Amino acid sequence: MRCIGKRLCRECQTRQGERTIFEPPRLRLTVPPIPEADGISLFLDLDGTLLDLVDRPDDVVADEALRTLLLRLADRLEGRLALVSGRSIAQMDAILGPVADRLALSGSHGSEHRWRGVTAHPIRPRGLNEARERLRAFAEGRDGVLVEDKSFGVALHYRMAPDVEKEAQALADILADTLDLVVQPGKMMTELRLPGGDKGKALLMLMDRAPMQGTLPWFLGDDATDEPGFAAARSLGGAGVLVGHREPTAAIHALPDPDAVRGWLGRLAQ
Repeated sequence: MRCIGKRLCRECQTRQGERTIFEPPRLRLTVPPIPEADGISLFLDLDGTLLDLVDRPDDVVADEALRTLLLRLADRLEGRLALVSGRSIAQMDAILGPVADRLALSGSHGSEHRWRGVTAHPIRPRGLNEARERLRAFAEGRDGVLVEDKSFGVALHYRMAPDVEKEAQALADILADTLDLVVQPGKMMTELRLPGGDKGKALLMLMDRAPMQGTLPWFLGDDATDEPGFAAARSLGGAGVLVGHREPTAAIHALPDPDAVRGWLGRLAQ
């Protein structure tokens, strides 16, 4: 056994012949092999999977290396590449730049979609405006607490103020009940969003379309919101790849961090 780095000092990997085993605490997930590109469709989460999580979500911008990698993957997979994020499509466009127009996008936890330039999205619930104001009132005067307004959700981030976690989650539960919204938990954040969508439903919808139809879906993600995507991929004979660690999980493979994800994707794109 050996440590694989400061960020994952509790996680280690062992080698059995040619194969590496990545072991999050109390889980045993294998490092994903490089699948045959001609037979798969690829679904990628954004924050925490392709990009490191940051204290201020508005600061996230894709670097040129990631943009180039996504274009290479889109070409290698002949269009069978989708980004599936809790971010809105408008936010994904701002993060990715012109590259976003070359990809299939599913945003807002599977509630809005863009496929080959055509966007489909629901009506924004009225309750989100009140939820946004209530969360802003909660954040006011609390250093390090941020409100992120999305097209079909509003998130409260407390990564820089972890002591407010219980209070923030309790408020989100109350607002969800009174405003007919859904609480979407995340890493050091809680979000209120419209009900009905999830990343698994997004994957299944996209897999019904050519050229993805008939291929095996692979879904990469790091958070609880990605679990429906893992489960949907496995239901169609594909695989889920967990980035980091969590348990329980429907994923069968794991990679430690976004750097490892990019390395894996680079090999797939060759």
